[in-house]
Amino acid sequence: MEEVAAWRTRLEGKVVSAMTHTGRGYLLLVGSLLVVVAWGVFAYTVQLRDGLIVTGLRDRIMWGFYISNFVFVIGISYGGVLMSAVLRLTGAEWRRPITRLAEGTAVAALCVGTLFPIIDLGRPDRFHFVLVHGRWQSPIVWDVIAISTYLVATFLYLFLLMIPDMALLRDRPGQGMSRWRRILYRQLSFGWVGGERQRRTLSQAGTMMAIAIIPIAVTVHTVLAWLFSMNLRENWNSTIFGPFFVAGAVFSGIATIIVIMAVVRKIYHLEDYITQKHFVYLGYLLGIFTLVMIYMNVAEFLTVGYSMVGEAPFHLDQLFKGQFAPLFWFVFLGGFVTPGLLVVMPWTRNIRGIVAAALIVIVAMGVERYYLVVSALRVPQMPYEPSVYTPSWVEFSVVVGAFALVGLLLALFVKVFPVISMWEMGETREAGNAAGGTGR
Repeated sequence: MEEVAAWRTRLEGKVVSAMTHTGRGYLLLVGSLLVVVAWGVFAYTVQLRDGLIVTGLRDRIMWGFYISNFVFVIGISYGGVLMSAVLRLTGAEWRRPITRLAEGTAVAALCVGTLFPIIDLGRPDRFHFVLVHGRWQSPIVWDVIAISTYLVATFLYLFLLMIPDMALLRDRPGQGMSRWRRILYRQLSFGWVGGERQRRTLSQAGTMMAIAIIPIAVTVHTVLAWLFSMNLRENWNSTIFGPFFVAGAVFSGIATIIVIMAVVRKIYHLEDYITQKHFVYLGYLLGIFTLVMIYMNVAEFLTVGYSMVGEAPFHLDQLFKGQFAPLFWFVFLGGFVTPGLLVVMPWTRNIRGIVAAALIVIVAMGVERYYLVVSALRVPQMPYEPSVYTPSWVEFSVVVGAFALVGLLLALFVKVFPVISMWEMGETREAGNAAGGTGR
């Protein structure tokens, strides 16, 4: 027991030190992110003043960079929280050091992702019309309801499982615990003392939330896919879009968690707790979903290409050898095949190789969401020339600012809340010690 107590003390000291000691590097990072966010806000004020004419959006291509990144960012949040919930329900003990990061990333990405449809409106003051005059037959109304429910559930899931850690920080003597921190942790601990009844209740509540959040998350990204697939446009009007969006969201979400995990591990020196094993296991999941994405793409394009009806020839031509060909083949060969090979090959199945695979996946999925949205809108539905779309500096600035805001929220999150679930790690160590193992 003394060994376990000493181990827990070292873990708590490491986590608390990461939260309370702020170096110049962190301040520089936060300052840089604030500058980028401020530039994005400035660009958005230009759009508010002059209207959507400052973007590349027009009457034929009315969805572009904003909506493609809306799909991408919501997918990141979905992948993170779903991975955490599934691993928790399956009892995967290796998940414990990384679930807090996955859940925090999901919340940060979801908070920012919900802004994109409002930005895309051009007139944000009219958003309430969706709530007041929205028709229940519209997938847009379904999407608003699904994302709102998902946002609440994700917040509850994150903060419910932080209650024991809030109590640990509440009761920790000195060591950088300022007055505002103690007030915050006391309020968020909800009187936790760690009794048997409280532990049993928390375990049951955590399991119930994990069970609930899986269908909620699947519903959210399926409904998001229906925004596209219920339009009579080539490449959108497909029954496979729901599972295709869900698989893509998990794929990009896992990749994002790998990259953020590597950054936090390096900055806060958590090598003893976030080990190569965690990267390899997530790499296996990434490799599985490369196969899923390849299968779905082949199934979709083979079916459409075999029949070649309607506007399919034009659409496939612009993807395979036309305007979008460089993007399409980069995604298929670089974003699906290459990461799978990096995970499979023994000499790249390490932290560097898996992080490299994850970075490629993130870029590729962002590109895939872009051409998925824009290429379908270029297909002529009447006898006119295909439209041309290029995002303007305003769109680029707003989107980059939004991603900087996700990074800023995560940077603030890891300074206020424990980046590792200390109470879960402690339980694992105690169980491992009782079984005669290391518990790591």
